[in-house]
Order: sequence, then structure tokens, then C-alpha cells
Amino acid sequence: MKRLVTPALAILCTAYAMSSHAQFAKTEDAIKYRQSAMFIQSQQVARLGAMASGRAPYDAAAAVANAEVVTQISRLPWAGFAPGTEGGKAKPEIWKEQAKFKELSERLMADTDKLLVAAKAGNVDALKAAMGPLGETCKSCHDNFRNR
Repeated sequence: MKRLVTPALAILCTAYAMSSHAQFAKTEDAIKYRQSAMFIQSQQVARLGAMASGRAPYDAAAAVANAEVVTQISRLPWAGFAPGTEGGKAKPEIWKEQAKFKELSERLMADTDKLLVAAKAGNVDALKAAMGPLGETCKSCHDNFRNR
């Protein structure tokens, strides 16, 4: 039984990996997808940033709700960067420096996980502390991989 499971699992994983590109009928669809995910993420992060900086009143429940969205959304855009989906605001370096791009995308997801933990702590100081590294990760990726 174990010998059947391993090849079947390998086939399933390969099919899943290939499906990320197949889910977009056109390159423009992939570009719209990733830009939409990034836009939603930026809106949620901006709300958290306003609370962390004092531009908006701190609301612990709203902070958690926004951080939950950010955490989930941070996992979405990467399928929109499959080979053959070049364009939009994405620099060609994304496809030339895949290891660095992957490292930054993984760091973003880890930072959003930490942001959610900080938001659940229920105090603005924890939120502030988590916002700094998240902002640095966003800036680093945009500086390296996004056209203005």
C-alpha cells in the first residue's frame, strides 16, 4: 500500500503545482489576480498602520479582523507569478531571481503570521512592533521586484 501512496502523492503534487499557471486563461488574468490580492492586502495593512501610528484610534477587535485578512491574503498573490505571466508592475527580475523572490514571499507570509499574533495580544505596542518588520519586507520586495 505504501508503494502506491507515494507515486500517487507525487502525481497529485505535480498536478497541483502545474495548476497554478493553468488557472489563468490569459496572462492578463494572472496580472489582475496578483494586483487585486496585493491591493486588498495593502488596504488592510493601511488600516493596521493607521492604528499603530495613532492616526486612527486603536481597536483591538478591528486589529484582529484586519490582521486575519492580511494573513490569508498574503498567501494568494504568488500563484499569479507563474512562468509566462510577466507584465504589469512586476519587474522581469521576479522570473530571473526566483530564489530571492520566493524568500521574500515566504518572509511576507511569516511576517503576517506574526502580525496576527501581535494583533491578538490586544495592545497597540505589540501591533507597532509587528508592523515594522512587515513594512520592511514589503518595501524590500517592492524595491527589488516592482516597477513604479
